[in-house]
Amino acid sequence: MPDLSALLEGLLFLVGEEGLALTQIAQLLDITVIEAQQLLEDLIASYQQGSHGVEIVGYGDRYKFVSKAFIHPLAQKLFDLDRQRALSHSALETLAIIAYKQPITRAEIEEIRGVSCDVMLRKLMARGLVEERTRSKAAGRPILYGVTEEFLDVFKLASLTDLPQLPDYHDNSDNEDLYERSL
Repeated sequence: MPDLSALLEGLLFLVGEEGLALTQIAQLLDITVIEAQQLLEDLIASYQQGSHGVEIVGYGDRYKFVSKAFIHPLAQKLFDLDRQRALSHSALETLAIIAYKQPITRAEIEEIRGVSCDVMLRKLMARGLVEERTRSKAAGRPILYGVTEEFLDVFKLASLTDLPQLPDYHDNSDNEDLYERSL
């Protein structure tokens, strides 16, 4: 079995921007909170001492990976290049869901799309089209996302009211009759 440090590192990578709380780490690794704190401190120190491009930071009671400051100029260059490319179908789909349903959580987006959207959200945020707005009052206080002024600018909208109206789908009990008539 891998050592606890490797397991923690993998878990932090998997959860991405959501991060993990000490209590979650302790529960997942079946250790005490004090042991989780020490394990986390050791892992943070190893990333600070080594020549890694990422580090572990704590915001509030949550810990996550972020890129180190020396990466930021290259990241900016990457994202500037990325902005020049057209948006993929998945990006447009995710963006449309956010624009029409905002403020919306990642879980709600994933429920609508039927697939994970963590990477897509990061890409849209990097392009300046989506932003974190606030946190939901729901359990776990998930982040609520919304579109930015840049989104309005890119799609040449004065406001979100300029978005095309979505078709109005009603539950029509005649659908069963229509199916039976076609047989």
